[in-house]
Amino acid sequence: MASKGLQPAKKDPECVKVVVRCRPMSRKEVEDARERIVEMNDKTGEITVRNPEADAREAPKPFTFDQVYDWNSQQSYLFETTAQPIVDSVLTGYNGTVFAYGQTGTGKTHTMEGQWEPPEMRGVIPRTFLHIFERIEQTHEQNFLVRASYLEIYNEEVRDLLSKDPKNKLELKEDADKGVYVKDLTSYVVKGVNEMENVLLAGKKNRSVGATLMNQDSSRSHSIFTVIIESSNEREDGSKHIRAGKLNLVDLAGSERQSKTGATGNRLKEATKINMSLSALGNVIKALVDNTSSHVPYRDSKLTRMLQDSLGGNTKTVMVA
Repeated sequence: MASKGLQPAKKDPECVKVVVRCRPMSRKEVEDARERIVEMNDKTGEITVRNPEADAREAPKPFTFDQVYDWNSQQSYLFETTAQPIVDSVLTGYNGTVFAYGQTGTGKTHTMEGQWEPPEMRGVIPRTFLHIFERIEQTHEQNFLVRASYLEIYNEEVRDLLSKDPKNKLELKEDADKGVYVKDLTSYVVKGVNEMENVLLAGKKNRSVGATLMNQDSSRSHSIFTVIIESSNEREDGSKHIRAGKLNLVDLAGSERQSKTGATGNRLKEATKINMSLSALGNVIKALVDNTSSHVPYRDSKLTRMLQDSLGGNTKTVMVA
């Protein structure tokens, strides 16, 4: 049933949520006879971790999160319970961010992108595209404008993945009205799911990836796919009311230990920059959820500066670890 217009989402008192997803063991891990030491309770949001080298009498350590997803979790269920509420709030004029965070090889890109075929394997990003245009199609008495951009942060350099020269370094600027923005970043108006998918696929071809001992196609940069949704409707007095929401879909490069990845040369330099920016992001998230902290260190990295207007305050953030 079509709705007349999208109503602003009710403010959620908990604007930053952390959920954890555990992937199945890889073929190599099965062949090496590895054992799973993690148990997950999706009813309570609790994870227990057992030390395989400890005495049998040592109790497993429990950790509690907003939601947990085990190795059997479906892509559709994860999207509906984590990303979809944020997408709905962006459609009504709020800002939101969905992160995938964790060590290299833990399945972040699978969670965010998945496989395009079969459809049930699609991740958060393609499902978001579909949901946005389904909601727009169902909404009357409002006009929408949807724009998309795609960038990466590689070695603390901002690059436009949709540019004719994607290796070109772009500048971060700050403006009283715009806030923090990327100068000369390419942005496309998209009118449907296919157009938005084409923007994503064009950018993916320019993404920085490389092989490590832990992952053959390890992401060597943080990527941010940004969707800006503007909506307008006419008030009873004939004036126009315009709302704008921004959604950041972030695929973070994996945190790494040099001893495990075997990184040397450029790979080691990349890993150092990756770990520094992830540490900065962790400090920002910690400051946001700590009510006693008066300072949020957004300026410690390009990643946190860029996402400043989509973290904390009246925005919603979900981190999938």
